[in-house]
Amino acid sequence: MDLHDYNTLILSDLHLGAETSRAREATRVLKEKRFQRLILLGDIFADLNFARLTKEHWKFLGYIRKLSNPKLNVEVVWVEGNHDHGLATIMSHLVGVRVYDNYVWEYRGLRHIAIHGHQFDGFQVNRVRLSRWGTSVYLQLQKLDFKSKPMARLIDRLNTRWLRMSPKVAAGALAYARHQQAERVFCGHTHEALQVEQDGISYYNCGAWVGSRLTYLTIDDRGVQVHDYNEHECGERIDHRDSSEERGEADSAAADFADESGLLEDVEYESVGR
Repeated sequence: MDLHDYNTLILSDLHLGAETSRAREATRVLKEKRFQRLILLGDIFADLNFARLTKEHWKFLGYIRKLSNPKLNVEVVWVEGNHDHGLATIMSHLVGVRVYDNYVWEYRGLRHIAIHGHQFDGFQVNRVRLSRWGTSVYLQLQKLDFKSKPMARLIDRLNTRWLRMSPKVAAGALAYARHQQAERVFCGHTHEALQVEQDGISYYNCGAWVGSRLTYLTIDDRGVQVHDYNEHECGERIDHRDSSEERGEADSAAADFADESGLLEDVEYESVGR
């Protein structure tokens, strides 16, 4: 276990509800690391249909709710992404955290901004309905894909490159940080971990938890670091079950979570905003 105490840990684009979501691994990282602040940098959900969530997805949400307990002295911040847009009210009740459009904080005399990044993606901003339709088709494709989801992950990589999201988001984020007089800006959205320096401003993208490379960021007195998830370092037993095999267990996990959270296990929570 990593006993280093980080000031901030940031992860994004877990896409709970998607067949490719690596929720088990993300939960493992949060349990293995020590940090004073956790920033969930958007697209934690694939869409607003909670019926897609598996047992491991509910476990991740349960652990976030545990971290939000004031007795643990961990600040948990949820920055809204394009896929979980509209969840602000229910997330504050579901896992006990506040949801922001963007989050600003000071550390070591530097101004930091966390914003998901879709705001700088022209395709996403101008074609919201088309993007949502594409998400629905993509989620259905994942169900038809092979066990390791090679086609879904290939499409994800090609989509990022075709739309040139990484340079677009980086350029937009750097301009935004300059306008906000911030020295560091953090984004997700592109699913590609990246670091760019320009005119004294540092841009970081923390990557995603749906592909073959799983990454997250940490901030401490040593600076900002990009970490690759290593299941062997975490001592995790590799479980090759398809996430669809967990569907039978998901209902009981959701019921347990609802009971612990004081929520009703009701269709209202299964398909929010649909």
